Amino acid sequence: MKFKWLKILLVFGLFYVGFLQYKMVQYPHDSPPKNADFLIILGAKVNGTDPSLVLKERINTAAHYMQKNKHAIAIASGGKGSGEDISEAEAIKRSLIKKGIAEKRIILEKKSTNTVENFSFSKKIIPDGAKIGLIVTNDFHMYRASSIARDQGLRLFCLPAKTPLIAIPKSYGHEYLAITKYYFLKIFHK
Repeated sequence: MKFKWLKILLVFGLFYVGFLQYKMVQYPHDSPPKNADFLIILGAKVNGTDPSLVLKERINTAAHYMQKNKHAIAIASGGKGSGEDISEAEAIKRSLIKKGIAEKRIILEKKSTNTVENFSFSKKIIPDGAKIGLIVTNDFHMYRASSIARDQGLRLFCLPAKTPLIAIPKSYGHEYLAITKYYFLKIFHK
């Protein structure tokens, strides 16, 4: 009897992970508009003062877009966590400046500690008149980030950054759990 329930749980678990994977891979294929007014760059781990590989990809993607779209501004979003000497927002700003993005085009949001707060706090500092916005995060994170932004009344296009190969197992494993938590919170907060 125990073995039967284990098989059922295993099949359900595989189906559920497959469902999550499907939801995650369907989002990064948006084609972002070329005339966005602002980008919300979501923070990720900073090692001391150095962006993690995951965060570097987000920064590179944002910088590439901003170099081609000279009027777009960046909202660098992310607070200072454990093991971080500076906020994630500050790490994003410093890296964008090194890539030739003018400091006046970067707004810092340094209080957030999770994706919900990233959008909640960033929403308050979107410049007046800015209409077209992009979310910049890694492809594995885009589904949940887009869902959270939509929950907060933000209609943003996706500008996905690649996930470094070495970071895929940890990033996807963490994201499966984070999406599950997101679903539970949505269900039980209604």
